[in-house]
Amino acid sequence: MNDAAPNAAPQTFYLKDYKPFGYEVESVKLTFQLSPNATKVHSAIRFTPKADAEDNRFFLHGEQLSLISAKIDGTPVTARLVDGGLECDVPRRSFLWEAEVEIDPAADTALEGLYMSNGMYCTQCEAEGFRKITYYPDRPDVMSTFTVRIEGNEPVMLSNGNPTGAGEGWAEWHDPWPKPAYLFALVAGDLVNHPGSFTTKSGKDVELNIWVRPGDEGKCAFGMEALKKSMKWDEDVYGLEYDLDLFNIVAVDDFNMGAMENKGLNIFNSSCVLASPETSTDANFERIEAIIAHEYFHNWTGNRITCRDWFQLCLKEGLTVFRDAQFTADMRSEPVKRIEDVIALRARQFPEDGGPLAHPPRPEEFQEINNFYTATVYEKGAEVIGMLKRLVGDDNYYKALNLYFERHDGQACTIEDWLKVFEDATGRDLSQFKLWYSQAGTPRVKVSEEYADGTYTLTFEQSTPPTPGQPEKAPRVIPMAVGLLSPNGDEVRATEVLELTEAKQSFTFDGLASKPVPSILREFSAPVILERETTNSERAFLLAHDTDPFNRWEAGNALAKEVRVAMVLDGTAPDAAYLDALEKLVRDDEQDPAFRALVLSPPSQSDIAQTLHERGHTPDPQKIYDAAETFTQTLAQQLETSLPRLYAATTVEGPYVPDADGAGKRALNSRILSLLTRLDGGEQAARQYASADNMTQQYAALAALMKAEKGEAQSQAFFEQWQDDRLVMDKWFALQIACAAPEATAATAKELTQHPLFSMKNPNRFRAVMGALAGNHAGFHHASGAGYQLLAENLIALDSVNPQTTARMCAAFQTWKRYDSKRQAQIQTELERILATSGLSRDTHEMVSRMLSA
Repeated sequence: MNDAAPNAAPQTFYLKDYKPFGYEVESVKLTFQLSPNATKVHSAIRFTPKADAEDNRFFLHGEQLSLISAKIDGTPVTARLVDGGLECDVPRRSFLWEAEVEIDPAADTALEGLYMSNGMYCTQCEAEGFRKITYYPDRPDVMSTFTVRIEGNEPVMLSNGNPTGAGEGWAEWHDPWPKPAYLFALVAGDLVNHPGSFTTKSGKDVELNIWVRPGDEGKCAFGMEALKKSMKWDEDVYGLEYDLDLFNIVAVDDFNMGAMENKGLNIFNSSCVLASPETSTDANFERIEAIIAHEYFHNWTGNRITCRDWFQLCLKEGLTVFRDAQFTADMRSEPVKRIEDVIALRARQFPEDGGPLAHPPRPEEFQEINNFYTATVYEKGAEVIGMLKRLVGDDNYYKALNLYFERHDGQACTIEDWLKVFEDATGRDLSQFKLWYSQAGTPRVKVSEEYADGTYTLTFEQSTPPTPGQPEKAPRVIPMAVGLLSPNGDEVRATEVLELTEAKQSFTFDGLASKPVPSILREFSAPVILERETTNSERAFLLAHDTDPFNRWEAGNALAKEVRVAMVLDGTAPDAAYLDALEKLVRDDEQDPAFRALVLSPPSQSDIAQTLHERGHTPDPQKIYDAAETFTQTLAQQLETSLPRLYAATTVEGPYVPDADGAGKRALNSRILSLLTRLDGGEQAARQYASADNMTQQYAALAALMKAEKGEAQSQAFFEQWQDDRLVMDKWFALQIACAAPEATAATAKELTQHPLFSMKNPNRFRAVMGALAGNHAGFHHASGAGYQLLAENLIALDSVNPQTTARMCAAFQTWKRYDSKRQAQIQTELERILATSGLSRDTHEMVSRMLSA
């Protein structure tokens, strides 16, 4: 439902306009009488006016509600329905507000508030979904305890907190910890539980459950173990214990997000919790482990301490993403995790920072908060936390975090509160560091060097390009981790963190016997773009000798990028020296298989397009695709004699275990298989597909065959085997498009939207198809414009059904200005067509308007 007049400019909200709510909410009691089309919700809320309130207006948010009655202290009152909620005259004393409303969960296709998912009642209240359940001050700084009674015929009825009673047709729950409404949750349906337990370090026994639909019980064990590991890790590393008697997770098929951290009742997209060796890949297992950890860690960094307003979203999300990255690094491979995070940051956040959707981690304004659940808020927000930890040191970081939990437990906080804790704990002035929260854009750091008489000097110049609404940028604090290597590969200076605080700054290193080779931005110590004139021979040297794993990978990645760019611009053959270096590395059995797999994974075609754009060239998606194909074929031929041995050496024998060691070997094995398939006509891949007893190997074989246009029979067999498993079928849908040739990509995607198993109402299935279309770089950007047209058509169709998913998928167009004039005109036409759609949601209106105004 559109909340404004059709195609009217939506209201803009500003951080500077923040005012506290004028009333304390002492307690909340809710009663739900469940019915698919006519659920009744009775609320009894105790309000007390604040003596120092700036605004005494009694306004409660509410959307898509049918008001049945309203009372104050038991006496009926007349409430005034206004835009976005209701107003009422209330006494200047403590009073009990009661209201009864009726809602229609079955009609809620936007998947916000209380909705139905295949017959199951489910809620999603972040960011502003609770206002679709009942009238309430739906803002994160209003916190209260909740008591909930659920009445209905569902076998299982769950809410936040601890159960306090149950009987035939009813269940009651109480959450003793004050929380904002966005953390409210209710689930009711035919569910079965996978039980577990955990004893906290203080000796409290906690009951654990993962609730799933009947038939999914066999896919819960890994998730349960991940939850226990998360709880133990949070105690060991941060000293944080769980604070309720019960922790529930529910798997839901229709969900806009990955998961939601509702207090004591985490609701998960089923793709982010259900796992088995037969149906899930190594990547699925690692993602599930990380997301379960993320949502659990929110219990303190998001729930016990939440954000004052939605402008502060990165306070809870950036910190929790940083914490779940720490967890994954500890559970798996720290260097590989860091590299993977940087790859994702550059693929998602850097384009966001450099385009029309750029915004600071803490924005100053928004129209629809759902549009700011972005890579900038999450991933860049986490990078900011990482920089802060690097600047103050590990001991001071944990000292500050202890103070944060002690000082702000039970509060709704701001970025200022967060930084003040660090200033008080460390004595540092963080006023300049705060610019990371208020300035958009990715800083560029240009590096030059001098060497004379044993003294080596590095000079850094930082600048940040203009972004929408921010033409000028002040210098930021940038922690630059630097090490120095001698010409023979020895490390002559260990890693040192240099603090850049000025637009131009120099640092000297004395007592060196010869000019060193610098290793700059180790561990990717800051989310910046490094600009330094260097040579391929130096990159090869760092790839061979750097002691920092990230910079070793970075050197190889930069080499690969240079080779690809030269192939696109000049039509040259792949650089022989680089191919030799790759061969040497991949044959080195002493190296971590996961690291070798990453080095063998080339820069994405979108990354090459961005590199060309930054260097003043107009990227041609077809030429980029052709260069990628030529390079991969050449690499396969270069490794021809080694591939069979490498394949055999990296094949994991025995029962499947989703651990880091096995996952690393399988990742390298899959990369080897894709190269081998280009030479043997798919013989080995076909054998692997036929014998695979786990999804990782089955899917890798199918992908290799389909990419080589050899997998038609296996694709059909895969479909017949897994057509009743919704999550596996998401993989099948996506793979058809990901492996399609550029000229066939849009047609393949269009055909799949007509498939009987396609439904745009299911966010996972829609993202599987349209996300794969946007992710096939050459296919989406095919000169015909068919990819642009197809995505726009589906976004227009989805907008009235699910505005949130529509708006997020619009980001596929955000890099449109880097392409040629013909493609720009094609995309502009589609964006204007979307914007002209009658009744366009404010979510999509904001996204498209921002892109068109660039």
